[in-house]
Amino acid sequence: QVQLVESGGGLVQAGGSLRLSCAASGRTFSTRAMGWFRQAPGKEREFVAAITWTGGSTYYADSVKGRFTISRDNAKNTVYLQMNSLKPEDTAVYSCAAHDSSYYSSTYVQDDDYAYWGQGTQVTVSS
Repeated sequence: QVQLVESGGGLVQAGGSLRLSCAASGRTFSTRAMGWFRQAPGKEREFVAAITWTGGSTYYADSVKGRFTISRDNAKNTVYLQMNSLKPEDTAVYSCAAHDSSYYSSTYVQDDDYAYWGQGTQVTVSS
């Protein structure tokens, strides 16, 4: 079992930055890939970024590539999402998720690849 708690959301002006954190409890965090997803009002949940269990590989949605950076600190059981050059269209509830499988997987970008989810944190970008 993995429990996840996000923090770091808030209101920011366009062009600004935020750093989201996702604190995990549970012994298997360090062996699971982690992902960030977001859901805007009236829209489907969408993939944002993922990182493998070692942190050696990362994956990004095209819409955030070059602006967002995912990282993890397995010693602190925490995964981060650094968001720069924020745009109003980044406004959403951001949730972190722990992968269903331990160690490596062939897929990281579908929400049904993930078994454990946090409650989410609101990010609002004003124009």
